[in-house]
Amino acid sequence: MTGTDDGTKAGTRGPARASGPRVPAPWVRTRLRAAPAAALALALLVALTAALAAAFPRAVDRYEDAGLRRTLDDASPQRTTVQFFAPRPDLELALGEGENALREAALRKGYDAVLAAVDKPLVADRAQSSYGVRTSDPTDASDSFLARPSGLPPRVALVAQNALGAHSRPASGRLPRATDPVTATTSEVEAAVTTETARTLHIKVGSVIHVPGLERAPLAVRITGIVAPREPDGAYWMSTPLIREPSLIQLPSDGGTYWIGALLLAPDAGPVLLGTPGKPERYWQVAPDTSGPTAHDVSGLASAVAALESGPGLARIRERVDPLTDATTDLGEVLSSFTELRSGIAPLVAVAAFGAGTVAAVVILMASGLAAQRRRGELALVRARGGSLPGVLGRLLAETAVVAVPAGALGLGAALLAVPHARLSSAVAAALAVTVLACVALPVRAAFAHRAVRVHGGREDIASVRPSRRRTVAELTVLVLATAAVAALRRGGTDDAGSSGGSGDQLVALAPVLVGVIAALVLVRLYPFPLRRLAGPAGRLRGVVAPLSLARAGRTSASTALPLLALLTALTTAAFGGSVLAGVHTARDHAALLATGADGRIEATHALPTALPGRIRDTRGVREAVPVSVAYRAQARRGSGTAGETAALVGVEPGPYGQLSRELDLGGFPARTLRATGPGGSGSGSGSGKAVVPAIASPSLADRFGTAPFSVQLEDDSKVTVRIAAVRDVTPAVTDLDFLVVDREALTRRAARPTALLLTGGHLDGAALRRAAGGGVDVRLRAEVRTAYVHSPLQSGAERIYTAAVAAGAGYAVLALLLALVRAAPERSALLARLRTMGLTRAQGRRLLVLESLPQALLAAAGGALTGWAAIRLLAPGLDLTAIAVAGRPAPGGTARLRTDALSLLVPSLAVLVVATGVALAQAWWTGRRGSVRELRAGDGR
Repeated sequence: MTGTDDGTKAGTRGPARASGPRVPAPWVRTRLRAAPAAALALALLVALTAALAAAFPRAVDRYEDAGLRRTLDDASPQRTTVQFFAPRPDLELALGEGENALREAALRKGYDAVLAAVDKPLVADRAQSSYGVRTSDPTDASDSFLARPSGLPPRVALVAQNALGAHSRPASGRLPRATDPVTATTSEVEAAVTTETARTLHIKVGSVIHVPGLERAPLAVRITGIVAPREPDGAYWMSTPLIREPSLIQLPSDGGTYWIGALLLAPDAGPVLLGTPGKPERYWQVAPDTSGPTAHDVSGLASAVAALESGPGLARIRERVDPLTDATTDLGEVLSSFTELRSGIAPLVAVAAFGAGTVAAVVILMASGLAAQRRRGELALVRARGGSLPGVLGRLLAETAVVAVPAGALGLGAALLAVPHARLSSAVAAALAVTVLACVALPVRAAFAHRAVRVHGGREDIASVRPSRRRTVAELTVLVLATAAVAALRRGGTDDAGSSGGSGDQLVALAPVLVGVIAALVLVRLYPFPLRRLAGPAGRLRGVVAPLSLARAGRTSASTALPLLALLTALTTAAFGGSVLAGVHTARDHAALLATGADGRIEATHALPTALPGRIRDTRGVREAVPVSVAYRAQARRGSGTAGETAALVGVEPGPYGQLSRELDLGGFPARTLRATGPGGSGSGSGSGKAVVPAIASPSLADRFGTAPFSVQLEDDSKVTVRIAAVRDVTPAVTDLDFLVVDREALTRRAARPTALLLTGGHLDGAALRRAAGGGVDVRLRAEVRTAYVHSPLQSGAERIYTAAVAAGAGYAVLALLLALVRAAPERSALLARLRTMGLTRAQGRRLLVLESLPQALLAAAGGALTGWAAIRLLAPGLDLTAIAVAGRPAPGGTARLRTDALSLLVPSLAVLVVATGVALAQAWWTGRRGSVRELRAGDGR
């Protein structure tokens, strides 16, 4: 055998190989070392996207949880407490057994049974829950020292409630006791009253109040103490507000009034109630723990409440406590109000979420496309040398996962730290979806590009690559989905979508995105044709910059669809979101304006002091104060025998009031419309009703009375005869009422005295106005009313989330534009270098790059503006912004609809043009610094 002295075979080169198995270079480590910058960029993109994706559902959970807590806190404990009550024990029972059923031990046993029937997620707040026995029908207390506002004796309820000492502190005296066993025949018991009850009913320590007896002598109740509640707003006291403070009752017949109060007996003194005619009843009050429930527990809470009201829970209570036990609560209605508000807001937030999520997904796909383009030659060579497609794809998946999985975990951790105290599952799912997309995007892209072995591919510009049948079918499918979503939203609106749930909601939320997708696909197919038509005339111009830039723009890469899709989706979402936010602010401003009638309003139920308008005009920030007199219960009728129509008669000074109406766009009119003419018309001040006074009326009054004169009787019995001269839908002085506006000079002096001032001014000082107005008047500012409409954290949280989602979408759109330019940067740099060797100046190079990038930027900007406008016009009829604008609070103005906001359409589009132009100029400047020699290396395939 021939060989060499060192043991190697003849003809071989290099040192001898080791006798062990061959160890190939690790693929993943080699690739990461070869392109560390690309790996770092991918890690940053995945970490940022995963953090935003994971933070979004947690942020939504947080503001929804805060909204639920606010809803429960705003509702009084009387509404949220679940109250169980049972009548007095069966009369057929022996007296002793009936008395034992009203003692604290028996009531405690029933209380434990009630708590055992409460199902999660409803949890009882044991510290505020209570039980006891009370008289359901308060009885008269005829003692002379008690307060009698109109001579009627007060009525008192006897209440023996548990844990009185734990929830109060003695202000004077001591707590009541039941030293001896109390029975139905006990002649005297001890009781306490709260400080409010003592002050109102004139009760002192030592007072004895006599309550009528049932077939026995009156019961003497001795007051041993006056107590102050430790938590006066807690459910213990406010589930039955009567035990904390008395209530003044007015008789509907003669208007007489009397007080109703509560006397707090010792917990074991309940049996004495059997000897009174007050219809004693046992009760158990379960106060819910409002700090624990979260928004995703609302459906479970509603089910648990329904079970206690009339379901299995109540059945268990009746079985263990009393068959006649009944339950009542408004907690279900409180939860329903929250659900309705959330259902009105959630679809709007979903629109922004889907828009930003789509743009972020497109950016990840573009980043994978850039990586696939950069490694196209490498992967083609591997396939040509025998690499199997599954093997190549597995290695690509491994090297991408090594970067993406830790980055996704890091982003998830950042989101958990940034947005604590929310559900984990949704955040993990969102971050996992981002990580999986980042991992599979490059392998899938490579699988389609290298499924067939080839080293050199053909041209892939739009002029060469024709759309396939599969692409046509896919585009038609998206078109059908977009049409269905828009039709569903226009037909049902977000309210119906939010209440139905399921995939229909998601389709509706995707509607603006799908509109942008369709526009992107259509524009990608159409926009090369006008550029090619312009290339001919441009070729006849002097110079090469214009025709060359048009020719290159018309033969751009076939992968333009993704960046254009990202830009159009982001612009559509930004325009849609900006219009939503602008519509919300406009709706609040308009509702606040209708509620006040001006920038500020000072009003009283009586005539205002004569000097008040002057003082108000001198207050800082007030530009004008327009006096008006408003008679809210005027009766308009035609003829003495006809029924009257209640309307608000507004007496005004035609000049200032007409100018105010025109400035505020609230039914403006010229002053001559109200000028009274004819005998006894202007300035008569008689109120005799003989002169016919022109009036401005609301539409309903105009429909009923027409233009013929009719009589109006004011609250002071004066009359005025009016004739409707004009019709307006609204007027500043009144809201949501039928109205008649007349000249004040046609009214009697008493009726013409101003009862309200309508203020205008840019920066009204509420505190200064209230000081100047004094007591007995109501001061309302438009800014304060507007602020009151933002009451629920659901509103403010949804607005912040919407703004953040739109901003994130815009940021990803800019990133998509940068990725598109970076992908074309090597080829453009090489082109500039070649053209400079042919005499192209640096200024011409800058113009070439700018003109080449402008068509696509103009396409995206104009297309985005038009698509956003079209999406708003198409979807506006189905969108109701009332929920997010005023949160169900009483607000005039009707439904708030979506309207186009010009700034939201134009500003993002102009930003795209600025970014595209700036990047092109920066690339031209950078290429000029590097020089042409470096860009024209031998063997470079650019």
